[in-house]
Amino acid sequence: MFFFTQRNIKPTPLFLSIFCLYSLPTASAAEFPFEKQVAPILQQHCIECHNDSTRDGGLSLESHSSTLKGGESGSVLVAGKPNESSLLDYVTGPEPEMPKKGKPLSEVEIETLKQWIKAGAPWPDGTRIREAQLSQTDWWSFQPLQKPAVPSLSAKNQKRVRTPVDAFLLARLQEKNLSFSPDADRRTLIRRLYFDLIGLPPTPAEINNFVNDSHPRAYERLVDQLLASPRYGERWARHWLDVVHYGDTHGYDKDKLRENAWPYRDYVIRALNDDKPYSEFIQEQLAGDVIKPYSTDGIPATGFIVAGPFDWVGQIEINEKLIEKKITRNLDRDDMVATVMNTTVSLTVQCARCHNHKFDPIAQEDYYGLQAVFAGIDRAEREYDPNPQTADQRQKLLADQTKTRNDFKDLSELIRSRGGKELAALDAKIDQALKAKQGQGVEYGYHSKIEKSDKSQKWIQLNFKQPITAEQITLFPAYDDFNSIGAGFGFPQRFKLEVSDTADFKTTKTIIADQTQADYPNPKTRIVEFDLKGQSFQHLRMTATKLAPRSNDFIFALGEIKVLDSAGKNIARQATVTSLDSIEALPRWSRKNVNDGHFYQSPDSNGDLQKLQAKRNHLVSNLSTAEEKKTMLQQSLKLKQIKKKLDQLPKRQKVFAAATHFSPRGNFRPTAGEPRPVFLLSRGSEKAPVKEVQPATLNLIDGLPGDFQLKDPENEGARRLALAQWITRRENPLTWRSIVNRIWQYHFGKGIVDTPNDFGKMGSLPTHPELLDYLARRFRDEGQSLKSLHRMLVLSTAYRQSSRSHERGNQIDGDNRLLWRMNRRKLEAEAIRDAALQVSGKLDLTMFGPGDRLFVLEKPQHSPHYLYEKFDPATAKSLRRSIYRFVVRSVPDPFMESLDCADPSQITPKRIPTLTALQALSLLNDQFMVSMSEFYAQKVEAEAADLPAQIKLAFETALGRTPNKVELQILQTIGKQHGMKNICRLIFNSNEFIFID
Repeated sequence: MFFFTQRNIKPTPLFLSIFCLYSLPTASAAEFPFEKQVAPILQQHCIECHNDSTRDGGLSLESHSSTLKGGESGSVLVAGKPNESSLLDYVTGPEPEMPKKGKPLSEVEIETLKQWIKAGAPWPDGTRIREAQLSQTDWWSFQPLQKPAVPSLSAKNQKRVRTPVDAFLLARLQEKNLSFSPDADRRTLIRRLYFDLIGLPPTPAEINNFVNDSHPRAYERLVDQLLASPRYGERWARHWLDVVHYGDTHGYDKDKLRENAWPYRDYVIRALNDDKPYSEFIQEQLAGDVIKPYSTDGIPATGFIVAGPFDWVGQIEINEKLIEKKITRNLDRDDMVATVMNTTVSLTVQCARCHNHKFDPIAQEDYYGLQAVFAGIDRAEREYDPNPQTADQRQKLLADQTKTRNDFKDLSELIRSRGGKELAALDAKIDQALKAKQGQGVEYGYHSKIEKSDKSQKWIQLNFKQPITAEQITLFPAYDDFNSIGAGFGFPQRFKLEVSDTADFKTTKTIIADQTQADYPNPKTRIVEFDLKGQSFQHLRMTATKLAPRSNDFIFALGEIKVLDSAGKNIARQATVTSLDSIEALPRWSRKNVNDGHFYQSPDSNGDLQKLQAKRNHLVSNLSTAEEKKTMLQQSLKLKQIKKKLDQLPKRQKVFAAATHFSPRGNFRPTAGEPRPVFLLSRGSEKAPVKEVQPATLNLIDGLPGDFQLKDPENEGARRLALAQWITRRENPLTWRSIVNRIWQYHFGKGIVDTPNDFGKMGSLPTHPELLDYLARRFRDEGQSLKSLHRMLVLSTAYRQSSRSHERGNQIDGDNRLLWRMNRRKLEAEAIRDAALQVSGKLDLTMFGPGDRLFVLEKPQHSPHYLYEKFDPATAKSLRRSIYRFVVRSVPDPFMESLDCADPSQITPKRIPTLTALQALSLLNDQFMVSMSEFYAQKVEAEAADLPAQIKLAFETALGRTPNKVELQILQTIGKQHGMKNICRLIFNSNEFIFID
């Protein structure tokens, strides 16, 4: 099957192409059947290497315009002249140069190309040729959701059906002459349910109540109780955070702390507890700041997009003009695209970054269209109101403030129009003075790197292209309010001024001023002048031999150097500037600032601001009517009242989220909502941009176009909202299959599709496709409630089965993909830690807020150190659930890592459980487990009188059952020799504690 964009072209089989070739040997350009004859040849033999992305040999045959641009040796097509078209030279001859891969073109195909060129090489407008692979959208996951009927079963199997889930599973089992295993006992079921739904073990009292509950709906009531628990959101948020690779540090080499990531984690917990409809849950995470800009959830929800790592060096330290900055941003957007699309639609779109996806119908242009969706945002902190009432009040005040300001501005503009040039000049001076006072956009001058000693020498130098003759050198001291230094900031205590004809100042040079023998008084704002009297030179250097004090350190700073010729003209601007070093903190400090003609000496250097404002007020007063003056006064008073009310509102919180406005830091600057241009990159190389792309998504589902019809394509928020709406469209089968499959996986151990992030051709096929569609369609159409989905699954007979194995089932279905029994599963690291906390009586159930740092933090200059070995859990003030743990990317918690905790630097659709000796050693000897064992022992010793009773209580608390006689005897012997705390260590180290049956 072939694929052409923008035109619905169906290729003709080869024998029809041959027939057409010989039946139309002299077709005109208008008549030549390009789509049927030529396009299939180019597609089959050429397009893999010669497309807009790869452009091998500099040639693309993807479209008419790109083909006409030719290759490295010039145009390959000369319309109407086959003999002059090098395209034919490449594909003809006994050993043709092209194609590099596959069979040479047949004689019929070569003759077709000749006839096409002879006819004028016609190429219908809008026709693009793509790789054949891109047309293959008939894969199961791209097809619309079906509405399968619930299967009919034998009378015997029908009795085992509790929910429709059972019918679909039993139908497959029935084919293999298998059926479900018996139900598990109530003690097993309650422990299974508790860990699955809330991630904590049931207490002995809760177990006994359930075991002895004779109500016919006891199980259903328990399920509802657990789904309504606030612990449910904490449990299932951890699964979601694995998939989006959430962390509380930035990652990469510096791995600095991300202090305010936690509001996104809290949003996920709240959303799950509130059972938000899934489409709303997704849309808020992609565009909550657009949909609900002033709500509690709107801004924190967008932490989803930026949950992954942040390249501190690449974003903040690398200069904007360097190719490394483009590489950083490309990789940053790639992570956003992968996070969003892997999570929501289970497709590996990131595989199309360097070329069209090799297996799935995802074009490279579609991938970069997705990058363009996120081209207006960065990973940074944003402010928000955690209280809905405060958010609503702030929204109203800000709206009122905006309207009043606009009204005031409109009236001011009207009055200003009467003032002419005089008022315009005053406004310009006031604006300049205000900027200077606030230090906004001001070029302060040159600033050396910071030294610990004033004896370090620094120099700055002007280099002219050719020798000059000058009359005077003028030095302008710098001004900065840093630590109240003010005027003369950084002016050296001792210095010398030299000129030379050589740049290295090693040969002939002339000393213009030598101030190296005694301290030179700080000139403050006074300029320092030196006469040259017609001196000729090509290089001018000022060397600081004793640096100026700053704040417990020393620097060399200078506002401006001017070099005046005989006409009094400043010729310093002709020179290039070099220096020993420079902090290069634009716009304030830079080498180039020292001779640019601009310098900043004090907030009032441009005139008395108050006098200027008074003069303006007087002029405006004379231009205004009495009614206008009254209106402006009322507006001014209203603005002051609004500001006062805004200042009285609770301070906003910060969240690390998708941001367009934030305080610049180094070379990391916000877009202010204006998306950066995104280019399709040949082979994914930032050095080889092919063309700019517009925001779009995938074109692989019939009836669901990937092009966005945006009223304002430059509206950054509208781009993300369009993608969110595309993802959550009813017609998008990927979204609904993806989330249903994830929930299934966490309940049954494996997904119906065992590659939860890849529903493409390299992923697994669904074991029960009809069941997947049934669940997905029902979930989509009946409220999109995750809790309802949980309920259907855990109420099923399939879920309630015993995990006991039998030989016949193992022979037919050893992997238990047909679910003839329940899968025994190992608990995740967080569930093991939380269970140990609860069993020991130390679990703190306080919800939300900043993450708990289970380490000692040291902050050297380069990167923080996370020292887990120095943290003592025995003396910790708070031991909350693991969902509230401060998650470090580069240095994971050794205890959690040993238990297969997810790597927060990697998207983790499912964890791979292991069983290792290191895990046993960690459970036995880690300081956390030793501490919990001691608390555990103290707890049971306080509640039970003698050793046998204490052992029974410890068993029931941790494992949900009483020990048998042999176990009790062994543990009594150990207890007498080593004490109760070591019995507790053994229980924590048992398989039964870390597995759910």
